[in-house]
Amino acid sequence: MPYDESTVELVRNTLLVTLKISLPILAAGVVIGLVISILQSVTQIQDQAIAFVPKIVAMMLAAAFLIPWIVQRVIAFSQEMFLLR
Repeated sequence: MPYDESTVELVRNTLLVTLKISLPILAAGVVIGLVISILQSVTQIQDQAIAFVPKIVAMMLAAAFLIPWIVQRVIAFSQEMFLLR
């Protein structure tokens, strides 16, 4: 089945930009989840709901803090895509 290499490259670049944008936000959630899990292990509290709220708050704060950087990345990617076509 034939395919266009530029289409494959476009999809690849789109996925990479998405990964780069989402990675810091996901990392914040993972770090907070790990800290909460360690605290739960130390205190022997085994409630799954305790980790949920801090992770969501940390991810929302990370997203709010990174908005300028995310916008720059999306604008640069959009400009690159429009210049290619």
